[in-house]
Amino acid sequence: MLATLSRVKTSRLPPLDTFLRCTFGHVVRKVELCSCSPVSELWRRRIRGVRDVSTSSKLHAKVRGKERKTEISEKKLTRHFVDYRRVKLLAGSGGKGACTFHSEPRKEWGGPDGGNGGDGGHIIIMADRFVKSLAQVVPVYKGEDGQPGSSKNCYGRNGSHTYIKVPVGTVVKEQGKTIVDLADHGQEFLAVFGGAGGKGNRFFLSNENRAPMTVTPGVTGQERVLQLELRTMAHAGLVGFPNAGKSSLLRAISNARPAVAAYPFTTLNPHVGIVKYRDHEQVAVADIPGIIRGAHLNRGLGFSFLRHIERCRFLLFVIDMSAPEPWTQLQHLRYELDQYEPGLSQRPQAIIANKVDLPEACEKIQTFKSQVSQRVIAVSALTGYNTEELILHLRELYDGYLQGEGSGNGKPARW
Repeated sequence: MLATLSRVKTSRLPPLDTFLRCTFGHVVRKVELCSCSPVSELWRRRIRGVRDVSTSSKLHAKVRGKERKTEISEKKLTRHFVDYRRVKLLAGSGGKGACTFHSEPRKEWGGPDGGNGGDGGHIIIMADRFVKSLAQVVPVYKGEDGQPGSSKNCYGRNGSHTYIKVPVGTVVKEQGKTIVDLADHGQEFLAVFGGAGGKGNRFFLSNENRAPMTVTPGVTGQERVLQLELRTMAHAGLVGFPNAGKSSLLRAISNARPAVAAYPFTTLNPHVGIVKYRDHEQVAVADIPGIIRGAHLNRGLGFSFLRHIERCRFLLFVIDMSAPEPWTQLQHLRYELDQYEPGLSQRPQAIIANKVDLPEACEKIQTFKSQVSQRVIAVSALTGYNTEELILHLRELYDGYLQGEGSGNGKPARW
């Protein structure tokens, strides 16, 4: 009888995989209660046959590996300098007036008590010396509308004013005409006015009309399209033809990290780097996109590139010494600048002979110096050769610029 019962119970035992999915401790306790039976011996055998099973944690799904993010190219990571914006401004509209009448117990005919609507918010352009670029300026700004009036002679809340912070030295233009020059920190220009709030029926109460029903809607805010331009983009501008090594040179002397590649027009937007000195003075250097011959005729993006150069206080001509005749590059660059704006090439400047680490450049450097009457600084942006001399000469140009500013020549304020 006992053998028959053990065979029946053995046939009812779950398979091993079902047993593993159960809670181990719960099963073991049940087996220990009837340790005298053959069934308990069978459970012990199965438990001994299990290898590397943890009874202290639940079974989990397969852990997937971390998905690697796709690498972003250096061009997408680089934030370029913006010195021109076209913005559309729409001030807030005024709130409408309310048409209500006062009514309470024992005073059913209390008269009109509709309040006026609130005024719309203005849009104000403010110069801030902590802002260095127009990159944060968005194309469209909408002012806050005023709240409508309500009963009990309650006026609507006025809309908050919207402030647009721009760098010091920003010129505000409308249809090509200069409106204001924000040359001082904290200087404000009220660009568009918010609309006035509407009048409630309380406003129209008179001896002739004791129960006016007239209300007026709020006035629509002023709308305007303006152009924002930086009068001073940077202290120094790197001027040269494509692939002259301007971006590499900016990397070598400043904290900027523009994209560098072995093809022309790697730089499509200007980048500004800051050169820091031990006396805590800072000089801004701009990497101007390479200009081509005929840029003064607006070939390629000529006017856009030349406009950046126009806003630099002094120029750094970068000459590629690997070219067949590098001294002709300087002549063509000066010609393009003078054709765009007469006298632009006569600003304080420095001539930089780049890529002197190449073997063919060693033979041309002496010829180049004999062709040019001005001082030539031979550097290698790739290896960092002689960049200290360039940084010291850059400080001399900057100090001369500050002396001219102090003498009252009408130059923009120091950054």
